[in-house]
Amino acid sequence: MLQLIVGLGNPGAEYAGSRHNVGFFWIDQLAEEARAQFKSERRFKGLVARAEIGGRELLLLKPQTYMNASGESVAPLARFYKFTPEQILVVHDEMDLPAGHVKLKHGGGHAGHNGLRDIQAQLGSAATWRLRLGIGHPPGREQVIGWVLGRPIATDLDAIKDAVRRSLDALPDLVAGRVDRATQAIHGGNPAA
Repeated sequence: MLQLIVGLGNPGAEYAGSRHNVGFFWIDQLAEEARAQFKSERRFKGLVARAEIGGRELLLLKPQTYMNASGESVAPLARFYKFTPEQILVVHDEMDLPAGHVKLKHGGGHAGHNGLRDIQAQLGSAATWRLRLGIGHPPGREQVIGWVLGRPIATDLDAIKDAVRRSLDALPDLVAGRVDRATQAIHGGNPAA
């Protein structure tokens, strides 16, 4: 059962609204709807909140380490509370999915995502749950950094917001352990590719 939800992004106003920060956007939406307040926790290098979801209390985490060092926030918190990787959901941007698509996945490689790479290295495991929010892919490899740190165009932003809404609506089922039902709700709403 899930105990911790981590939204990935970069701290600072200059990164707000960027494609790379859709994990922050998602977890901020969740916190707002759950009336949860983030508080700075220096020992975990992040902002932490407690939220009731589907009748269960979970911890929410926004690492403040910058994306590439996300594990420096996630791993100490997981160790302190004795959470296993299987009890953690990491919400992050995904270039391999078009904007508006979202996929739930358990385990697997980091696919070049530096935030995931660091979390997996720090936890010593790739067994976390992942909510992959599509941001689309730039036309060329040399444009990746500018793409992820840039802001989505209006139509992509609307599609991303729809994907966020759909996945938030499915979260109580996931928290309750109804993984098949949550997965069907999340994946079934993806636009035709």
